Amino acid sequence: MWKQLADRFRRAPVVPVVRLSGVIAPGGRLGRGGLSIETVAPLLKRAFDTRRARAVAFAVNSPGGSPVQSSLIGQRIRALSAEKGLPTIAFVEDVAASGGYWLACAADEIVADPSSVVGSIGVVSAGFGFAGLLDRIGVERRVHTSGDRKAMLDPFRPERADEVERLKALQVEIHDDFKAWVRARRDGRLKGDEATLYSGEFWTGRRGLELGLVDSLGELRGTLRARYGEDVRLPVIGPRRGLLARAGLGARLEELAPGALDAMEERALWARYGR
Repeated sequence: MWKQLADRFRRAPVVPVVRLSGVIAPGGRLGRGGLSIETVAPLLKRAFDTRRARAVAFAVNSPGGSPVQSSLIGQRIRALSAEKGLPTIAFVEDVAASGGYWLACAADEIVADPSSVVGSIGVVSAGFGFAGLLDRIGVERRVHTSGDRKAMLDPFRPERADEVERLKALQVEIHDDFKAWVRARRDGRLKGDEATLYSGEFWTGRRGLELGLVDSLGELRGTLRARYGEDVRLPVIGPRRGLLARAGLGARLEELAPGALDAMEERALWARYGR
């Protein structure tokens, strides 16, 4: 009996699952979630190298972040998929918006929960302005540059129209790259007009299906079992835990480290989508 069970286990189809969860930003942070090519590339390699893999699945839950890191991760997924000849499926959990949707589009197929948030195909830049603060507290700002635009958009001086115009020009370029990626990856499946799809608006998974932003509604385990059989194995490919993480110290050290503004920015990204 044990031999039969072992043989059945060895013959069972395998679909490794990579979790793409968190804000997309360069590098990695101790004890905190986050997505970058640095943190994700080893997971992708392990997933695509999995023996007897029939496909690779991605559980996507991200409000976005860096367009560069989104592009690098997306390109790596496509390269590995082509190299290994494995189809890819993205499963949207709470949010696949902005850069998160960029990642979902790297898959051959996108499956979303009806209440997921998808879309937000646009570019946003945000910051703070402290132009009047220094005067009130009696501090003199001193900035010396070589280059007329080196101190562009300095938050401690009044905003200038020409600098905002330059920023918006950069945003248009990045937005064009985002739109080109979505068009290429969702070729023939998009159903809405471009003015709506690329407005930066976001929708539920149900509405995303109507617009062609996703291919079907469902969840990871049920969909993969229906497709590959009840015996399908779904190993989750996660980061290897270091000594501090195993001892439960990673999160505590992060609390002690400076990063309050980063944490606030991260919460703001999630809050934008009601999460």
